[in-house]
Amino acid sequence: MVVIGADVHKWNHTFVAVDEVGRELGSKTVAATTAGHQAAIAWAREQFSQDRRWAIEDCRHLSTRLERDLLGAGQAVVRVPPYMMAEQRRTARTVGKSDPIDALAVARAAMRDPDLPVATHDETSRELKLLTDRRDDLLQQRIATSNRLLWRLHEIDPDLAPPKASLDRQVKQRELAARLADIPGIVAELAREELADIVELTRKINELKRRISPLVEAVAPSLLALPGVGPLSAAKIVGETAGIARFKSEAAFARHGGIAPIPVWSGNSAGRVRLTRSGNRQLNAAIHRVAITQLRIPGPGKTYYAKKKAEGKSNPEALRCLKRQLARIVYRRLLADQTTMKDTQTACTHATEVRAAA
Repeated sequence: MVVIGADVHKWNHTFVAVDEVGRELGSKTVAATTAGHQAAIAWAREQFSQDRRWAIEDCRHLSTRLERDLLGAGQAVVRVPPYMMAEQRRTARTVGKSDPIDALAVARAAMRDPDLPVATHDETSRELKLLTDRRDDLLQQRIATSNRLLWRLHEIDPDLAPPKASLDRQVKQRELAARLADIPGIVAELAREELADIVELTRKINELKRRISPLVEAVAPSLLALPGVGPLSAAKIVGETAGIARFKSEAAFARHGGIAPIPVWSGNSAGRVRLTRSGNRQLNAAIHRVAITQLRIPGPGKTYYAKKKAEGKSNPEALRCLKRQLARIVYRRLLADQTTMKDTQTACTHATEVRAAA
């Protein structure tokens, strides 16, 4: 097995190959384009006849195009968290920092940990991720604009302030627009412009929700049937999971989401654990929202939480246990949805072949 570590940048990528014991075998720097990626693949095929695995430092937008080109060429790819690369570089004998040193650290980190998340090429989950990320960005813009508008209203007249968390409602938007229409001055003018921005942002946010809902209903019906999971939470989970088949077990899925607890015991404190701050925080937040929702409604989630409380666990500890239980359930439901989709695709393909033969 040869592992090829990649240090990715906006304009170029540097690759370093290592063998089973971490010895450097070669390096290459290419442009961060599809042609450059193909040149790197050709170099690897020419230089190394063994099985190859590409290890890419997980830098989101910087590494996405490289990932897609490698997967499209049939290469095996794993994602290395930046902190693992930094730790490997810190403990290495090589002094200094350079692109080849970083790529070597990425490769050795992947060699040291064989259970890193495997990258997959899944158009549906990627589309859901892009749409949910765009909606999150618009929500942040609306919150910031709403805060500025509220200060404008307070300066004009404190009585103009709408009820809390109501600026996303069309009725309140129209009422406020009517009250601001005849007020003179630059502050009122800016308030009207900001209100118009909020109206437009709300329209875009609602449109994205209408677009996301049918997509997630088609790919994750079993997940949507779980109490506390709505279309937006399901879309976030599917998008951040990026293919449930790349996880070898529900424990690996929980670890990826930062939901698996970390042991912190020694001697007489055997069995103690604490919350982890690592993992995919977006996935963690989505499952956290599901857990909080389940605590508000009667059902298995609330019962499980009460059971953990009765065992003597604190509120945070019981909630952490519920999230771990939910990670297990979500994993199984995503697997069930994937199996259903494959069966449906197989049936459609068979029906098409039968019609063609007839």
